[in-house]
Amino acid sequence: MFRFVAGRRRPVAESGTGVSAEHGDTLDIALMARVVARDLAAFETLYRIYDPRLARFLGLMVAHRAIVEEVLNDTMLVVWNRAATYNHESKVSTWIFAIAYRTALKALHRHDEPLADPADELVAEQPGPEQRRSDTETRAALMRALDMLSSEQRSVLVLTYFHDLPYAEIAQIMSCPVDTVKTRMFHARRRLRALLSGGLGDWL
Repeated sequence: MFRFVAGRRRPVAESGTGVSAEHGDTLDIALMARVVARDLAAFETLYRIYDPRLARFLGLMVAHRAIVEEVLNDTMLVVWNRAATYNHESKVSTWIFAIAYRTALKALHRHDEPLADPADELVAEQPGPEQRRSDTETRAALMRALDMLSSEQRSVLVLTYFHDLPYAEIAQIMSCPVDTVKTRMFHARRRLRALLSGGLGDWL
């Protein structure tokens, strides 16, 4: 889930983890070591950490919640089954998001699904009626515009603006060169600016 903040150029991701990135990386590595040893409690902890993050990411790629849950569960099943293949060359989060990205692409191809219906979700906070209506209209406009992009361009935007990941990490997730990520971002932003009207395009 995300919220728009006045004066900011991008949506603010709501992690809900309450831990710093450095501490999170250390915890992830420790949990992965225990998952490799088939520690189910460690896997359940890792699942709880990544469930909301993956749900936000996948919710902007896959249309129906049931399919989002399917992809999320499939992703974490791969994490459980292939934990020993994690080689520490990237952050644990990068490795997991790469699995989720590939799994989502397969689901999109298999189900031929469009982007999620903006009416399916509400903003995280509960502002007044006018603000809720504005937020709903903003989200609907953004979702319609994102739906016009290719899955690759959409993923770059989501990972950049909703998860605040650097291009190098996105390149690892998407298994492509950094220059390819930059090119996809360039075309995605140009396309969104053409599709969006008013101030919504200002944060692109």
